[in-house]
Amino acid sequence: MTSSILYKGDLRTEATHLFSGSVIETDAPLDNQGKAQRFSPTDLVATALGSCMLTIMGIKARDMNIDLTGVKMDILKHMKSDPRRISAVDVTFTFPASLQLGEKERTILQNAALTCPVAKSLHTDIEQNVVFNWQ
Repeated sequence: MTSSILYKGDLRTEATHLFSGSVIETDAPLDNQGKAQRFSPTDLVATALGSCMLTIMGIKARDMNIDLTGVKMDILKHMKSDPRRISAVDVTFTFPASLQLGEKERTILQNAALTCPVAKSLHTDIEQNVVFNWQ
């Protein structure tokens, strides 16, 4: 098993990662009767995409002896209704100016990010708009 999730009431859940004991709480978003005091489940989907991209890029970078410490990522989730769903996720990478890489290394790292398991698992109806800002 991966996780155990407990409904805490008032549209909040508590998910426990069974291997590590790490806990994540969720709330419904403001536009769906929630308090938005935590990530919403759809926030976690969008965030998982970014985290997966950066993790897979990090694995490839480590293999290439490249240190990605300081890379920042911003995520913007877009929702649609009828039925309510994620329609797009904007992912923007910002690389520190100190990370000087050639075009070949950048291309390899970008391809690693774009082929992460979450990116490949999301339905094709969800647009994945990815921008790589190399300083």
